[in-house]
Amino acid sequence: MDASSSRRHLLEPRAGVEVARCGFAVGRTAPSGFGLSCRDAVDWLATLRAQSVDLLVTDPAYESLEKHRAVGTTTRLKHSKASSNDWFQIFPNARFPELFREAYRVLARNAHLYLFCDQETMFVAKPAAEASGFRFWKPLVWDKQTIGMGYHYRSRYELVLFFEKGKRRLLDRGIPDVIAVPRIRGGYPAEKPAAVADVLIRQSSEPGELVVDAFAGSGSTGVAAARLGRDFLGNDICAEAVAIAERRLLEAGARPDPSLQTAACSRHETGGPVGGCPR
Repeated sequence: MDASSSRRHLLEPRAGVEVARCGFAVGRTAPSGFGLSCRDAVDWLATLRAQSVDLLVTDPAYESLEKHRAVGTTTRLKHSKASSNDWFQIFPNARFPELFREAYRVLARNAHLYLFCDQETMFVAKPAAEASGFRFWKPLVWDKQTIGMGYHYRSRYELVLFFEKGKRRLLDRGIPDVIAVPRIRGGYPAEKPAAVADVLIRQSSEPGELVVDAFAGSGSTGVAAARLGRDFLGNDICAEAVAIAERRLLEAGARPDPSLQTAACSRHETGGPVGGCPR
């Protein structure tokens, strides 16, 4: 039994889950569970057991955002009514190799990784992921349907890099590589619509499996996971973001489940904890 199967055995996965509704799924006797942490993303991933995660969907505050903020061509790092966080703690490009190494380690033997980024960050992230063992399939396009700020050819899209560990079949090969969902206005800075994560989670996981987001922000990935009957572990370095994510997950019908953190907590082969379970 591999580590992913062992984790699911510990969590007593529910059989016969088909569709999700408000955090519940047909055949489930309990809502989706979730756990949230507040720490550095790579440090947090390092606490998780190898092959304990079924799907990773994440959106780091990439380095190029700070460049655009400095010249006034993005509003994503400014104060909004949903948050007093005026700008993010940027995740440096130089740290992508360690991020992908940990992501590859914690993902199940056959699993997918989706990384939101812009076209500039793509050229840094793709080779780093491939060096860690991932296969790069293609960039997906999130069409925001309205243009953003800029001086020329103003952007209305963001990329989602699609990586694979091992070999896992997508649910529906007829889904296009452009996901058209309106951008969030007036929400948490750089908030992604849950509807975008919904497509990715449906395609690359099954009900009852574990979805993880190491840069969870306000919890959109977790909300989509809960609505689809998946369990969710999320992390963000900003305590305010974690508080917002918790509220949104509860509103989506999910419930706090400490056993998710415990079961995914990394162990040495000798059984000792590595860094302790995240809190």
